[in-house]
Amino acid sequence: MDRLQSMRVFAKVVEQGSFARAAQALDMSNAVVTRHVADLEDHLGTRLMNRTTRKLSLTETGHAYLERVLQILQEVEDAEAIASSQSKKPGGILRIYSHLGFGQQQLAHLLPLYASQYPEVTLDVTLSDRTVDLVEDGFDVGIFINFQKFDANMIARQLAVSEALLCASPDYVRRHGAPEELEDISRHSCLNFSYEQLRHQWPVKGQDGSLINIPVTGKVVSNNGDLLRHCAIAGMGITIRPSFALGDDLAAGKLVRLLADYELGQLPVMLVYPSRRLLSAKVRTFVDFMSKQFPRPEHDPWQTT
Repeated sequence: MDRLQSMRVFAKVVEQGSFARAAQALDMSNAVVTRHVADLEDHLGTRLMNRTTRKLSLTETGHAYLERVLQILQEVEDAEAIASSQSKKPGGILRIYSHLGFGQQQLAHLLPLYASQYPEVTLDVTLSDRTVDLVEDGFDVGIFINFQKFDANMIARQLAVSEALLCASPDYVRRHGAPEELEDISRHSCLNFSYEQLRHQWPVKGQDGSLINIPVTGKVVSNNGDLLRHCAIAGMGITIRPSFALGDDLAAGKLVRLLADYELGQLPVMLVYPSRRLLSAKVRTFVDFMSKQFPRPEHDPWQTT
C-alpha cells in the first residue's frame, strides 16, 4: 500500500480514537483502515497501537512515530499548497500597511506599477505611524521604518536604507544663511515634530560619532512629516526628514541639503509579512515586486548630495 496514505490513515485513527470513526471520516471500509495500520506495523517491525474492544492507545513507539508522521504530513501539505499557489493567478484583496511617510512619498508611485501587472488584485492600503500587529490587525504585508516595532517572529526583508537629511528651501538659506556647525541649528527656525522625544531637540551624530542632542525651536510643530516638508519648501524653516521623503524635492531644487558632512542617522526600510508558509500568490508577487524595485537593500536610492 501507499506508505504516505498509510501514515494519513494512522494519524486519522489516532485523531478519531477509533478505527470505525476513522473509516467513516476517510470514507473507507473498516477493513481497509485496519489493513493500512497493520501494513505500517509490519513495515516498521513494531506495534504502534494497543487495541482492545473498547479503546485504542499508542505504544511508546507509536507516540514517537506519530509526532514525526504529523510533521511529515504537514510538510507534504505545505509543499502541495506552494506548488498550487505558484500556478494560481494572483487575485483577491491584498491588505497592505505602510509607514505614513513612506506610503505617501514612495508607495503611492509604486502601487500603480504593481496593479498594472496584477489587475485581479484589489489593494487595500492603510498608512499610519502607529504601531500595528500585522496578524491581529489583518494585514497581509507591511512596510516599516527602523524605529517602528514589529513582531520578531515575522519574516522581515530589508528594502533599502534611508538617511536622515537636514534641509531648507533656497529662499530660507538666502534670507537666514546656512548653519555651518551642528550647534548653529539652534539659532534657526526649525520645523519640528510634536512627538515628545523630538519636540525640543534633535539627536544627531557628531563627526566623532558621538550622539549630540541639539536644542531646537520654531514656529511650526506637527505630528505630520509631509506638512513640515511643505512648510520647509515654503521657506518657513529647517526640517529633518528621511531621504525617501525629500529626495524628489532636492533633485528639483525645491530644497537644499544642509550640513551634508554630518551623519544624522540611517533608517532601514523593512518589508514584513507573517510567514513563508502557505504564502498566497498575491503576497508572493507583492514581495517579489517590491524586492525588484529595491535591488540594493544596503543602499540609499534617494540620496542626493
